[in-house]
Amino acid sequence: MNSLQNLLDNNRVWADRMEQQRPGFFSQLAQQQAPKYLWIGCADSRVPANEITGLDPGEVFVHRNIANVVVHSDLNALSVIQFAVDHLKVEHIMVVGHYGCGGVLATLRGTRVGLADNWLRHVHDVKIRHRRRLDHLSVPEQEDVLCEMNVIEQVGNVALTNALQDAWARGQKVAVHGWCYGLKDGLVNDLGVTMQGSHEVTRIFSNAFKRYPRDLGGTAPV
Repeated sequence: MNSLQNLLDNNRVWADRMEQQRPGFFSQLAQQQAPKYLWIGCADSRVPANEITGLDPGEVFVHRNIANVVVHSDLNALSVIQFAVDHLKVEHIMVVGHYGCGGVLATLRGTRVGLADNWLRHVHDVKIRHRRRLDHLSVPEQEDVLCEMNVIEQVGNVALTNALQDAWARGQKVAVHGWCYGLKDGLVNDLGVTMQGSHEVTRIFSNAFKRYPRDLGGTAPV
């Protein structure tokens, strides 16, 4: 309980400091939620969305899960996207992975996690789909590249959701981006897969993987 009391004490100190520095901050924040950004990231405790981007509470809408996965069967993620796009009118959706992601490493190493193994099958599918671009790399390179590939796959999945397709069809301005965060240096790597309309999805998605050359000497199918 001592550790929990420390959290409560820290909360009061933080709230007092915020109110002193920016009088009326909380009363204004309570009146409305109007973020421009939706952050879809990993649940890893070392990757806090607001701190990384220097944003205040209320400026970024956040959804997090193990390995920042977005799939058509996850009603939680789809509901967050739909609410952010249709109701909050966010202008940017960032799918953010991070190097050294435990879910990605478990997938590469074949490590059993438990119930989460079923969820990580989605990352495993990414690994299998792009094995010709992965298998010839060194282990550290595989770890970084699969983190990036997983982000790119999820950007494509977000872009193909009904919420995004419908928004683009009615002319709403909303873009999807793919980023990868470095735990070792605190820097965000923009993977250059920004999609701003339905017409861009296939081209940008397919071109994104060309930066990872295939092992032309291998025998596995492309």
